Amino acid sequence: MSRRIEIVEVGPRDGLQNEKTLLDVDQKLELIRRLEAAGAKRMEVVSFVNPRRVPQMAGAEEIMAALPHEAGKGRIGLVLNMRGWERCVEAKCDEANVVVCATDGFGIRNQGASVAEQLDALRAIMAVRKKEEPPVTVTVSVAFGCPFDGEVSEDRVVEIVSAAADLRVAEIALADTIGVADPWTVRRRIEAARKAAPNTRLRMHFHDTRNTGLANAFASVEAGVDVLDASVGGLGGCPFAPNATGNIGTEDLVYMLERAGFETGYDLDQLIGIGTWVSDLLGKKVASSVGRAGSFPFRAA
Repeated sequence: MSRRIEIVEVGPRDGLQNEKTLLDVDQKLELIRRLEAAGAKRMEVVSFVNPRRVPQMAGAEEIMAALPHEAGKGRIGLVLNMRGWERCVEAKCDEANVVVCATDGFGIRNQGASVAEQLDALRAIMAVRKKEEPPVTVTVSVAFGCPFDGEVSEDRVVEIVSAAADLRVAEIALADTIGVADPWTVRRRIEAARKAAPNTRLRMHFHDTRNTGLANAFASVEAGVDVLDASVGGLGGCPFAPNATGNIGTEDLVYMLERAGFETGYDLDQLIGIGTWVSDLLGKKVASSVGRAGSFPFRAA
């Protein structure tokens, strides 16, 4: 049996948060439902941030209220602080993804808090979390480089990973938020994170700003990582990061992995159609390479 790679779809959250065109709740729900029909089992669907700061993420509670709980489907809410955690619990998300930025420069601009303050917020959330409430995962953003503070050291990333592991979070993701990583650094940082958190599942999150996203995903899989984020159509970017561009396209990642014999559980043709559909809604051309070129081998007409 071939190795299975879990792809966490982040299009409805990370994919939309930097777009000038705002989708309404019904359009977001249609995107989520199409993605689940295409095989998405675990998906970031909402972000519990202030809609005045990030209007693209408005309607989180309405979206969750319209999504009945279904076995085998995990709907994730992004959380930055205790208020976000409380909203996530009230909205009955299946999982809370807490973001901790690796630099003060990005943290203060992104969520108004230093690294130390963000770790304090994470500790407070884990202290109040009840067993029946959503599991908490942590994403270390700008884990490979920051647009404001520059290079991010491995020691800083290890410090945050160690703190999260000590709190027994369910999973830790290393995020190349601005797309500056290279495959060799990715491998070294995975090895360092594993030493710091040997009993915690690791996930990777890459942006394709400098055309290294798929190479970094390849390096992660080669290093033994089995969970990767991706965004349909290659959508994405951060409103607080200059020149931010999209995540690696889910179509591109699925194509690369399944062409090599890995299992993802996604229907590639459906993904290509969804990427085109949502890009049209946003008034832009699809960014993913497979979305533009199509799959291979070609199917007979």
